[in-house]
Amino acid sequence: MSESDFVVQKLRSRFPDSLREIKYFRGETTVVLRREDILEVCRFLRDDPELRFDYLSDLCGVDYLGREPRFEVVYNLYSLAFNRRLRLKVGVSSDELRLPSVVEVWPTANWHEREVYDMFGLSFQGHPDLRRILMPDDWRGHPLRKDYPLTAEPSAFTHNARAIAAGKPLAKE
Repeated sequence: MSESDFVVQKLRSRFPDSLREIKYFRGETTVVLRREDILEVCRFLRDDPELRFDYLSDLCGVDYLGREPRFEVVYNLYSLAFNRRLRLKVGVSSDELRLPSVVEVWPTANWHEREVYDMFGLSFQGHPDLRRILMPDDWRGHPLRKDYPLTAEPSAFTHNARAIAAGKPLAKE
């Protein structure tokens, strides 16, 4: 039995109703979970002596505009003791926009969850300090959403830097 099969088997036996899908691609394992079970699954993955996923290397958001659930939160885990990686994914519908925080499991999630909150507008229940981290406090909207309005600003190059600095219109070339 491979390392990833072992991890998936342990998850299936402990959380039979939580696992939505298992994906294997190029030696990487991704487990898609129910949103409401993420905190309990993460505690198990960290605390089980045969798994010990003690490092949250990344947590990020994804926007799949036009699909439901529209958003996905991706957790990239690593076990220092066993040199194992595991990716968890949780779908978040555009009606809910919230899921449990995993800060109590991995304190570094504090910063990652704040970034997902700031850029995508997803809220993490139980987060100790959920506020913007990259954008100013008065910023409207969430810049990594696919429906965020785009604006164009002229790029300053050697030939037009003075015109941009002076607020003059650029010559059409």
